[in-house]
Amino acid sequence: MVKLVEPDKILVRMPSLRAVRSFVAAAKYLSFTRAAEALCVTQAAISRQIRELEAHLEVELFKRTGRSVELTEAGTIFYDAAYLSFVNIAQAAERIQSTKSGKQALTICCSPAFSGLWLSRRLPDFFADNPDIDINVVTTGNFLQMEPGVHPDVFINKVTDPREGYHSTPLFYDLIYPVCTPEFLRDNPAIASLAGLRDTVLLNLSPYGRAQVAEHVDWSVWFSFFNINLETRSRDDKHLFNANDYNMLIQMVLNNQGVSLGWHHLVAPLVDQGLLIRPVAQEVVFREKRHYLTYPESKVNNEVFCRFRDWILGCMDDERISVPTTGVEQTE
Repeated sequence: MVKLVEPDKILVRMPSLRAVRSFVAAAKYLSFTRAAEALCVTQAAISRQIRELEAHLEVELFKRTGRSVELTEAGTIFYDAAYLSFVNIAQAAERIQSTKSGKQALTICCSPAFSGLWLSRRLPDFFADNPDIDINVVTTGNFLQMEPGVHPDVFINKVTDPREGYHSTPLFYDLIYPVCTPEFLRDNPAIASLAGLRDTVLLNLSPYGRAQVAEHVDWSVWFSFFNINLETRSRDDKHLFNANDYNMLIQMVLNNQGVSLGWHHLVAPLVDQGLLIRPVAQEVVFREKRHYLTYPESKVNNEVFCRFRDWILGCMDDERISVPTTGVEQTE
């Protein structure tokens, strides 16, 4: 005898997706009329679907005042969840359709700083050589806990083999030095020395809210390699600004607002272009702090992945920050 499947409580409790779609459209435009136009149905159909949804949830989702509507507290909660779900469904459908169209896609997960300052500069070259491949980029500061349903083909971060069934190839290590604009150095000539640098406006990378796997290298750590205690700054010295968004810090540097630590693999192109300069020659090399290209075992012989892997390794060859075996080096 075939065993009957128990009723799925989640699916049974789900409201009509057609009604939810009508609600999302009405909530997005705060208008039943515009929702009807967006979905190519009548306003009466939108009203009926929303009444059915409110009856199912046993709560009002809209406050109706004359011809205008606004979301109730319950409506806001439901809209946030429902809209995100529809976006995820639409994106999944697009990925399936793009695969059927002959284009293959690769999903890359990396930090916002790497995507904005490294990857975005070089992707046009990849696309020029690989017009048949689409790239999806997912940025996160939390590599250890991905959102449900997100399964990247490639991770670029400082974790080697972050999960079972993945392999890692080292890419480069950390080389860190101060950067500012030529204009800031001209207006603050004292920063050409470490003592003067300590007392200027410092833009500092904060550890709060960043990836659990990120090391804490800030101005205090960097100065300690040169026997300078940042706490000796007096109250009369210029301010120390903290942010956990590296893209923001670099933009502030470009706006002549201070000096930031520059990770070589991220700021080297800006230095080469003359947009940023190094006010002092000192730098700190962390040879053991490697960045990795991490990928699932199932992708080892995948043509799309192999083409991306060969391309990114080629980029590393062009601007090689070699990966030695051990050690932390201080260069003065």
